[in-house]
Amino acid sequence: MRTRTLVTLAGAVAALALPLAAVPASAADGTPVLTTGGLGGTPVAVGDVLTAPLASGTSATLYSSATGTSGVKCTSSQFTATVKDNPAAPGTAVESAGAQTFDAASCTSNVLGVTGVSSITVDNMPYTTSVNSDGTLTVTPASGSTIQTTVKLKTLLGSINCVYQAASLTGKADNSDNSINFTNQQFTKTSGSSLCFASGYFTAKYAPVTDSGAPVFVN
Repeated sequence: MRTRTLVTLAGAVAALALPLAAVPASAADGTPVLTTGGLGGTPVAVGDVLTAPLASGTSATLYSSATGTSGVKCTSSQFTATVKDNPAAPGTAVESAGAQTFDAASCTSNVLGVTGVSSITVDNMPYTTSVNSDGTLTVTPASGSTIQTTVKLKTLLGSINCVYQAASLTGKADNSDNSINFTNQQFTKTSGSSLCFASGYFTAKYAPVTDSGAPVFVN
């Protein structure tokens, strides 16, 4: 059986994790990397918690190849991250991604022999999320740890766990819709049935990234 994790894989959570908001843009002197209300807007305070669901009408996927469509798909996922540093732009804001969840009821699999998805869990959190003024976002685990997602699948022969790991994830923030995009982020299977994919490629778009309901911009 082949599977795919959603990370936040996140992880999101991941992740999928996972994360912050938007694209590069020029900023006035003293404007921090993360603001609300627009570019050059209200600074996001250290300690604020950012959240984002999957962008409306999109799915988080973990497929067996970068160009394939076989694996697992979820239509409901969310991440939360706490801002740890928000320096003046241009610069790099730092967040702690504390949770990335996937609603198993929204997940399906088209893998032969798989009858359903029991759960998708993003392990080893929190992860460190760094967001540059150019919109580049990097997710890394704690020292000595790894980004990990466990996918529990229902099969014709019972439940199986597929564990996937990655050293880091790279995404892109976009100010046009306050989104974070992960595209074909590769995970490697570290344990699980021979039915589990040897590799999983995670793709997801989270939007909008908000701070107490206000969209977050990257300066």
